Amino acid sequence: MVKEIERAGFPVVQMCNLIPVATTVGSNRIVPTISIPYPLGNPADSKEHQWKLRYHRVGVALDALATDIEEQTVFKVKI
Repeated sequence: MVKEIERAGFPVVQMCNLIPVATTVGSNRIVPTISIPYPLGNPADSKEHQWKLRYHRVGVALDALATDIEEQTVFKVKI
């Protein structure tokens, strides 16, 4: 679906934790997430820590959306 949306002229960022799958299906802008059941957080962490993780990753995704790319790119995130 990502490729079809981009083919229509809209840039897309795929946030996922299975980077090899995203590259195989042709996603162009990829932002790594944390895990399958909790991609943008960890319920075992404090609410403050979860907020920081989400804020950072969504920020990376927005930066990726605004970045011109020529090939598939996996954007770096802080651990």
